[in-house]
Amino acid sequence: MNWLSDFVRPKIKKLNSKEIADNLWTKCPQCGQMLFTKELEKNDFVCSSCDHHLRLPILKRFASLFDNGEYKLITLPQMKDDPLNFRDSKKYSDRLRTYRKNTGSTDAIRIAQGEIGGITTVIAALDFSFMGGSMGTVVGEGIVKAAQIATRGNYPFITIAASGGARMQEGILSLMQMARTTAAVNMVKEKGLPFISVLTDPTTGGVSASFAMLGDINIAEKGSVIGFAGARVIEQTIREKLPIGFQRAEYLREHGMVDIVVRRQELRDTLIRVISILTHQKPQIETLAITGK
Repeated sequence: MNWLSDFVRPKIKKLNSKEIADNLWTKCPQCGQMLFTKELEKNDFVCSSCDHHLRLPILKRFASLFDNGEYKLITLPQMKDDPLNFRDSKKYSDRLRTYRKNTGSTDAIRIAQGEIGGITTVIAALDFSFMGGSMGTVVGEGIVKAAQIATRGNYPFITIAASGGARMQEGILSLMQMARTTAAVNMVKEKGLPFISVLTDPTTGGVSASFAMLGDINIAEKGSVIGFAGARVIEQTIREKLPIGFQRAEYLREHGMVDIVVRRQELRDTLIRVISILTHQKPQIETLAITGK
């Protein structure tokens, strides 16, 4: 019996399996640094080497924003899964089934209600891991429902965008959601309630062209890509080289499209201050101090 080939080598191969490696380490897409996944999670999915903000899982984002990480998820409206019986390389209904299994979400939106700084608030957040956070009829209905809850309860309304735009598999029905979500946030504003839009990486297409840029205050996470068409498409159309940092959060702030750019660890405290100012309510000091960081 060869001890090295029969025992040691199989053990090494088992330890180097792709499953274990994927669970232990995450590669930063910005600087290429290999990050220990548990440490990355503790740092709110922000690279400790270059400060790049990786995409934050939607439930972790809710937990980081609401007081003590406590909130109530709101059930999404029931809509027809495949209204156009769409098919490209595979059936749209099959794609939905796969994403639902992989993410545990019904669609690319989650709605939550809870307190931020002691002030009851409604948040509708898009989940980029579900078909790129694309906006279809369920997302549109979700924004409308969240706005209605905020309006009935006189609560501030926050949306958190992370999307590639409208969902092509639903055709004109997805484009109609641009108008519906715009009307929904206008309903909140007409009631005199704060509407705060949080823009994360990326916020593009029909989402950026509708509710995402209509906040009373637009807050962007550091380094987020925000725009309508992609930079390459724009360059090919105007046949000019775009400025460095074009469509990044910092560039948009300099040009008046975004009000505040924050690091992820600063987002909760920033929201507390903005909400308290817009609602004329004093946040709970004890809650303000509990940021979890």
